[in-house]
Formats: sequence, C-alpha cells, structure tokens
Amino acid sequence: MTQLVILDRDGVINQDSDHYVKSVDEWIPIPGSTEAIARLSQAGYKVAIATNQSGLARGYFDQQQLDAMHAKMTALVEAAGGRIDGIFFCPHGPDDRCDCRKPLPGMIHQIEQAFDLSAERAYIVGDSLRDLQAGQACGCIPILVRTGKGERTLAKGEGLDGVIICNDLADAVDQILG
Repeated sequence: MTQLVILDRDGVINQDSDHYVKSVDEWIPIPGSTEAIARLSQAGYKVAIATNQSGLARGYFDQQQLDAMHAKMTALVEAAGGRIDGIFFCPHGPDDRCDCRKPLPGMIHQIEQAFDLSAERAYIVGDSLRDLQAGQACGCIPILVRTGKGERTLAKGEGLDGVIICNDLADAVDQILG
C-alpha cells in the first residue's frame, strides 16, 4: 500500500508572510523542511503539496512566478535526495466559490484522482485549521506545525481535537516515520 503525505506549503515548507510570498526570492525554506520531505520520499511515501494561492487571483504574482517558486522548492528537495510527487494549488480568491480552496476538500480529491489513491488515513500537515479541515473531510490524519500561522492556530484552540501538534515539518516527519 502506497502511503500518502499531503503538505501545505506556506508556513510548513517555507516561511510565510501576511503580505503573501510573491516571488522566488521571498520563497525561503524553513530550516530542515526540504530534508524532511526527502526523508518521507526515501521512506516510500508519496508527497503531495496542497496550497491555497489566492495571490494569483489577487494579482500579487503570476503563474510564471508561482512556477519559479515551485521549481526552487522542487530543486531543494531533490538536492536533499527526495522528490515531490505532485503540487496542487487553488488559484482562486475567497469569493470565487470554488471547491478547491481549503478548508473545502476539492484539492484533496484532485490528489486522490491524480495518484489513484484514497487520502483516507493519509497524513495532512498544515499550519492553519483550514489546512487540517480539508484533509479531515477526506479521513486524513491531521498534524499541526507551530511554524507559520501554527502558533496563532494553537492560541485560538478551536477544532484541534485529535490533532497531532509538532514543532515543525522535521518534527512532523519524525512522528510519521516513528
């Protein structure tokens, strides 16, 4: 059975910004995150990224800039000996009424279809409640990291029943592989 791990991007893999990560120069990995992804893929997990990117709809960056950020992320993971099996993103704004913007599970369904796998019992790692809710709707095991908006999410304390709390992605991967 192939095991799947779904990761949010901003605040989990790279440093987040309340002003959006808008360029390849602003895309800065959280220490240990790319190596953690490499450890997952080396252990036989399929790794998918599921990220809301409403900055596209808002005009803060374009598809070319997003592709450059994802190329940088992929290259860093590959340099660490790993791979990302798929990058899925919602390009819509909050008022676009799409089904792919987390907390809705549309992106998780896209991942299931692309890999011909169920996300049930897959791990989903995020720094916000909406990340976890998207996965929980599909039966994923939720892990909240304290990086990014994670501390804010913890401080609110809502909807965290049964959620595994980790310091960062490297800690989350220790939990998954442990």
